[in-house]
Amino acid sequence: MKALSGFYYVKTGQEIISCKGRGVFRNKKITPLVGDFVVYDINDHREGYITEIKQRKNELVRPPIANVDQAVIISSAAEPVFSTVLLDRFLVLIEAKEIKPIIFITKKDKLTDKDMVSMEKFKREYEQIGYPIEFISTKSTEDVEAIKHYFKERVTVFAGQSGVGKSSLLNALQPSLTLETGEISKSLGRGKHTTRHVELVEINGGLIADTPGFSSLDFQEIELDILATCFPEFRERQHACKFRGCMHINEPKCAVKEAVEKGDIMNYRYDHYVRFYEEIQLRKPRY
Repeated sequence: MKALSGFYYVKTGQEIISCKGRGVFRNKKITPLVGDFVVYDINDHREGYITEIKQRKNELVRPPIANVDQAVIISSAAEPVFSTVLLDRFLVLIEAKEIKPIIFITKKDKLTDKDMVSMEKFKREYEQIGYPIEFISTKSTEDVEAIKHYFKERVTVFAGQSGVGKSSLLNALQPSLTLETGEISKSLGRGKHTTRHVELVEINGGLIADTPGFSSLDFQEIELDILATCFPEFRERQHACKFRGCMHINEPKCAVKEAVEKGDIMNYRYDHYVRFYEEIQLRKPRY
């Protein structure tokens, strides 16, 4: 449920056992992660030792967590300003791990009517791709109640840049948490990091990980040949491209580029794909 200072807090029934990892993991360079299913031994002094880590269905490096069912990407409508490129960056990273993404847009109470019209347009476009998307204000009990069903019987990870309101949302979902929330730095337009370790919190019959906020995200683990599969609207059309392994950049008779021209794929989504493609291409090789 939590990893902190070399201790692993294992939940069994209603009890939490404080455990250490066996030296055998260190030798194999395996670290127990929050979200792992484990086998442990306990001695007479109630000290636990993790002896086995069960096979993981997935794992994330940042934040370090395993066996995630879904990721809620939290973007803010304002302060910091909504960014489709940042949202798409998170979506690609989560799609690459084959984790189901859900989008929450926070701070809707800070929008003017005119801003709301433009945000509704984005909402329709992302829903058309197949992403569930919710507008919420953490100050509205009604909004918070309306999203609770997403968490039942799921392990959920929250992702989003600093200052978008992840801790505020967790506090609204579970007021007993009283997590520290960061004020937005006006000069930087982004929040201070308030979350320092990963911990699973029980909320509405599920588990949610509160995780450190990100202000930059790189694609170190994503290879060029899988990038297009991280865009669902590209993935469903790639079989119709003339060339197998089409990268949707310069190839003729590309079904993805044709869909962009027809307006069936959003221009900005394709532009972000090209931008990410170039970023991965320019990445320094790792040895």
